[in-house]
Amino acid sequence: MIALRTILRAALLIGATAAPLRAQQGPTPSWVMPEILAAAKAEGELTVYSSTNEQEALPLLKLFQEVTGVKINFIRGAEAALTSRIMTETRAGQSSWDIVTSTVVSRLPPQMTKQFDPPEARNLRPEARDPDRRWYGVYAAYNAPAYNTALVKKEDLPKTYEEFLQKKQCAGRVAMDTSDREWMIGIFKHFGEQRGRKLLEDLVRELNPVIVDGHLALARAMAAGEYMVTLSNYTMLSSNMQLTGASLEFFPLDPVSMFISQVGVNPRAPHPNAALMAANFMISREAQQFAAATGRLPTRDDVEPTPKDAFTRLRAKTVIPVLLNGEEARAAAKVYDEIFKKR
Repeated sequence: MIALRTILRAALLIGATAAPLRAQQGPTPSWVMPEILAAAKAEGELTVYSSTNEQEALPLLKLFQEVTGVKINFIRGAEAALTSRIMTETRAGQSSWDIVTSTVVSRLPPQMTKQFDPPEARNLRPEARDPDRRWYGVYAAYNAPAYNTALVKKEDLPKTYEEFLQKKQCAGRVAMDTSDREWMIGIFKHFGEQRGRKLLEDLVRELNPVIVDGHLALARAMAAGEYMVTLSNYTMLSSNMQLTGASLEFFPLDPVSMFISQVGVNPRAPHPNAALMAANFMISREAQQFAAATGRLPTRDDVEPTPKDAFTRLRAKTVIPVLLNGEEARAAAKVYDEIFKKR
């Protein structure tokens, strides 16, 4: 059984018969695919599975709905819940979703995602294009420590992860997400697995980090002053909190792990034309500009990040791309739990 209560449902309430607002306001957006637009409108609906929070996802998807008139059914869940739901539906011969936006797309068995060639893919950076054409990058997630600027002075921050071991005054007021696998793998690749694991075990022993369930919950707790520092979180969430006026700032250390949040299309999508158009929309300049305003980092070079110096600061460190398949993700989760949870 899927824990449906972990999945939040929402629908955008602009009627499919309403006149598309953005179409009235100017030229057709670049992401619109004229050859399938009429078919997508005739399908009338689109079901999106996503791990993105509703506060960011719904206004973004509203842009798509305003142009196409296609009603959006949005189902939000944690990565594990989405994966379980998709796998269960597939085994049961059901097909209720059209697109999925999450880091889980690359972990799904190949037969569960459609090979497709969205026109906007040519504008993505190479690491945001799947060579097998089953997913494309919606945004880039970078992992870096963050600190509450009201609780910690900038000059007191560690310059390396090893220096964190000397910050015993932070013990018990350090936080971590429950599943930062990609960050851990980046540490292993940078230091070597044996040295990297020892470093993390030493950090756990000296700092006694609190495990928080969810990166957004972690960012909010940091912004509220519940913790002084986090060993790692998504920089986009730290920036998002900062944009709201919170006393929160990320500070990159070597290494910076980077992975891609992806969009994939269901090969048995109930609304196949709307699905292809929506996937093209998600990687468009317009969509990524909208998302960048909330701190999400674009996978296109023609979109400026927020903050403007984000890439400069992150790329001054060693950036390690991490892309895990399903088996690798499960193995990494086991090791992560051994280090951070079995205390």
